[in-house]
Amino acid sequence: MILFKECELYAPEHLGTKDVLVAGGTVAAVADSIGEPSGVAVEVISAIGLKMVPGFIDGHVHTAGAGGEGGPATRTPEMPLSYLLEAGVTTVIGCLGTDGLTRSVESVLMKTKALRAEGVSSWMLTGAYQVPTPTILGDVGQDIAMIDEVIGAGEIAIADHRSSGPTVEELIKLVAHARVGGMLGGKGGIVNFHMGDAKNPFQILHEVVARSELKYTQFLPTHCNRNDYIFEDAKTYGKEGYVDITASSWPFFPEYETKPSKAIVELLAAGVPLEHITMTSDGCGSLPDFDDAGNLVKLEMGRPKSLLDELRDAVLEEKLGLDKALQVISSNPAKIFKLPGKGVVAPGADADLVLLDGEFRVYHMVARGEMMVRDATPLKKGSYEA
Repeated sequence: MILFKECELYAPEHLGTKDVLVAGGTVAAVADSIGEPSGVAVEVISAIGLKMVPGFIDGHVHTAGAGGEGGPATRTPEMPLSYLLEAGVTTVIGCLGTDGLTRSVESVLMKTKALRAEGVSSWMLTGAYQVPTPTILGDVGQDIAMIDEVIGAGEIAIADHRSSGPTVEELIKLVAHARVGGMLGGKGGIVNFHMGDAKNPFQILHEVVARSELKYTQFLPTHCNRNDYIFEDAKTYGKEGYVDITASSWPFFPEYETKPSKAIVELLAAGVPLEHITMTSDGCGSLPDFDDAGNLVKLEMGRPKSLLDELRDAVLEEKLGLDKALQVISSNPAKIFKLPGKGVVAPGADADLVLLDGEFRVYHMVARGEMMVRDATPLKKGSYEA
């Protein structure tokens, strides 16, 4: 058992100074004052001067690696545990990306299992950029319904020169199968769409809704801050459906991108409900830049710590309340992906906790009830990390 004393609690709503008791893998109690339980071993940690927040949920991470747009040497590596710990990420959702040809959904599944074994919560999306999209059992719905770790599909590419150019009918079938798989498996069945640089990128999603019984809330389009025109469209689209901001591409492409922390504030000012906004890192994803002829001219790699950096900037630079800024990386993705017990600090919730110091550093971190970071020092490393 771990008893945190006198932390300033954001659950993500601001609850003031509280004590928080962790027992096993859950939050056992939250109160103004909690005494040490008798007869059991309890570690008491003073949290004076620290802000306790829910462990972050990173809903779009290339956990098994990605990239390759510049040839074999540009394939990105698998996500090491240390990247998640430095970012305060206690829950990660893995996916494939551009390379659904030489990488496999099975490799993402095994990496998902590995991250669980290393101590964090991990799920995955089935599929890749291409349609028809690669799966494990032959259909996205079957993967979602029958494989515990699979909770949705993606990232499916649209409005991009690397997309397979799916038709409206193909997307209706894919999204419908994901939805039914989610219903059968008790999961979100969300389809994560990679939004490319083509103009009017949301049009095909509008057509899917118009020509079917599917709802906007069955999609989670990502990279919605990648250029000025998609971001302007996102201000309208986000009133109907979810929009995901990519954190790690800043500051690599300032000439194109809207800074993620600024994007959150601007979406809110445009009337997008806070509950419709998420932010993900695109960690271990390649961040390419192509010229007008389609030649690769620049390639970077994302890291989950971008979530923490943009959370800090949203609060300190954009003057957004921490309670609101937290929702886009905690309670919002937990609700969208249907992850019970995640994204909140409350009795009965999973014991995924981050304590931030005044500089927004991860000072303590608990994942599934186990201390992973103490006094700003990681206690665990992933397999093969030096």
